[in-house]
Amino acid sequence: MEWVDRLAAELSLDMLSPHEKDHLLTASREVAHRIERKATPLAMYVIGLSVGSQLPDRARDDSIEDAIHALLLRLPPADDS
Repeated sequence: MEWVDRLAAELSLDMLSPHEKDHLLTASREVAHRIERKATPLAMYVIGLSVGSQLPDRARDDSIEDAIHALLLRLPPADDS
């Protein structure tokens, strides 16, 4: 994960906390397995947009948790038909 930390620094962003990394990796795995593998980067981008739209009014970690909760618990799995 050092590369992700370097990327954040290059983009002048705070590094992800271990808690944030765990949440995002879990969400990525769930999207890849429950929805569709190629939807994973797009889903993570949408989560990032959601989190960014809530800053600085909310803590980043809280925003990540809420976006992931919406993604994983409120949206049904993809229709395989």
